[in-house]
Amino acid sequence: SKVERAPSPMMNADMDAVEAENQVELEEKTRLINQVLELQHTLEDLSARVDAVKEENLKLKSENQVLGQYIENLMSASSVFQTTDTKSKRK
Repeated sequence: SKVERAPSPMMNADMDAVEAENQVELEEKTRLINQVLELQHTLEDLSARVDAVKEENLKLKSENQVLGQYIENLMSASSVFQTTDTKSKRK
């Protein structure tokens, strides 16, 4: 017949140490995973912001071109600017 022995106190201490180490490792992994997820969300937010700024920039460039064209048209229609142009061309 088999004789069952109770685990020695030393063996219990070793198992507790391994368990505690595993727990610490698990907590560290969880912390790192959460940090990675947070960084991913931050990156997504920043990318969306960059896209919005690019879009706004294109809109402003377009408006700027329209205004530039409008100013040119006003200047060419005005005799004040035309005389200034002709004087500068004569030099």
